[in-house]
Amino acid sequence: MDSLVTAAVALRDNEHVCFLHINYGQRTEDKELECFVKICEHYRPQKSLVIHMDWLGQIGGSALTDKNMEVKDYDGSQQIPQTYVPFRNANFITAAVSWAEVIKARKIYIGAVEEDSSGYPDCREVFYKHMQMAIETGTRNDFPIEIVTPVLHLQKHEIVKLGLELKAPFEFSWSCYKDNNSACGVCDSCHLRLKAFREAGAADPIPYNRGIHK
Repeated sequence: MDSLVTAAVALRDNEHVCFLHINYGQRTEDKELECFVKICEHYRPQKSLVIHMDWLGQIGGSALTDKNMEVKDYDGSQQIPQTYVPFRNANFITAAVSWAEVIKARKIYIGAVEEDSSGYPDCREVFYKHMQMAIETGTRNDFPIEIVTPVLHLQKHEIVKLGLELKAPFEFSWSCYKDNNSACGVCDSCHLRLKAFREAGAADPIPYNRGIHK
């Protein structure tokens, strides 16, 4: 959901956009790729690319990639959840930077959320500030490449409202950590999404197992 709204912002603010999707062995990889294809069909980016980082799944250490670990239901804990994929967003950014150097893209948009997320360390503003420094010191610098995080300091319901204003196709987004067909409605990500739509006064268009999407 956050990535979809971020894409909508990028389209609003730029003449040309390119979309990057990464498969990393996550449980809902098939559904997320299906959504990416539909989002590309909807927005018609200038270029699109799918990268496979299956080795993140081989490394493990996350309930998203290790099926021997349980994806727990939302419990309100403030600790970093077991769904954190070690240093995942850093790997996403480096892949995007590599592609940006080739296609001469000057901005990299990522839908990270610090304010109302699950406490992932690679969703913090300080992390992206340091990644920006790494880009500036580790690339050819033929042209500037800037990390853009338009939803970083928004609450989840504000992201929903922004997406509605931009007519983002929420039906092509997926947040569930567990299932590929109907969202479970009880994992941490589903909880935050359902709460966001409820507080925004809108109906979530995706299907849920437990009929609680309104």
